[in-house]
Amino acid sequence: MTSVGSYKFQRRRQGRYVAARRYWRQSMMGQNQTSISDFLLLGLPIQPEQQNLCYALFLAMYLTTLLGNLLIIVLIRLDSHLHTPMYLFLSNLSFSDLCFSSVTIPKLLQNMQNQDPSIPYADCLTQMYFFLLFGDLESFLLVAMAYDRYVAICFALHYTAIMSPMLCLSLVALSWVLTTFHAMLHTLLMARLCFCADNVIPHFFCDMSALLKLACSDTRVNEWVIFIMGGLIVVIPFLLILGSYARIVSSILKVPSSKGICKAFSTCGSHLSVVSLFYGTVIGLYLCPSANSSTLKETVMAMMYTVVTPMLNPFIYSLRNGDMKGALSRVIHQKKTFFSL
Repeated sequence: MTSVGSYKFQRRRQGRYVAARRYWRQSMMGQNQTSISDFLLLGLPIQPEQQNLCYALFLAMYLTTLLGNLLIIVLIRLDSHLHTPMYLFLSNLSFSDLCFSSVTIPKLLQNMQNQDPSIPYADCLTQMYFFLLFGDLESFLLVAMAYDRYVAICFALHYTAIMSPMLCLSLVALSWVLTTFHAMLHTLLMARLCFCADNVIPHFFCDMSALLKLACSDTRVNEWVIFIMGGLIVVIPFLLILGSYARIVSSILKVPSSKGICKAFSTCGSHLSVVSLFYGTVIGLYLCPSANSSTLKETVMAMMYTVVTPMLNPFIYSLRNGDMKGALSRVIHQKKTFFSL
């Protein structure tokens, strides 16, 4: 029965693909077929009877991401006790997660609701640009946060001197500048390519690797830039984070406190799990692609770092933090006092 159900599902998905191609051919009739004005997002491999359930699930995850990250930003802004380097990085990470999810999920929900797979060429490149911008920004901010925790634990007495306001602002500004440059570089390289054949993207957003497969011009420059810049933007930050947490764990083990060790391992373990989920899927998709990798596998991996990670970050990094809970209670108390007056 399972094989029969799988066969029927593959037939339905193949039918969606054929229908998308037919929609494209009809839209291209009477136009210059050497130029593509829009792409067609095939979306997620979801069976029709599961469409409403998946729509509700993704909507709930998106709203959770928005509310969790907005709550962190508001609390850090309102509570003066949180005006520290760590929470400066956290507020920027929350903003990055909020925008990162908003680049892809609203379009996914719209396509699932309206059954309209088309996206204009300019909108597709714009989505790719902001996807790279906020994805890279998250990578740099995770490195800054790992460095902040490394200094706080390994050089506690010199923490204030090392993590000065100037250094923290410089790290945030440098992250924004480098990610803007990197996203613009890939977008300009993509814009020079010609798309004159099939324009059906077997994905739920305008993914860079999916677009390269549709290009009918030479993509070797794009592929080399992805490999080289990907190593600088993804692999090196990932190694720096692992190195920081390794030094943190090494320093904690020297302290004879079982309670402190358990707490530190719990915190580092949860942080590293999310970091590994984010970097592991990105490296697997863009830097170590498999020749026999299926579209379903690539889509699931993309969902991990575009939907799941931004939703988990507020809970892992902030909302279970005692300082954040204290800030929430203080803000609520201030609001109650204000309304009582």
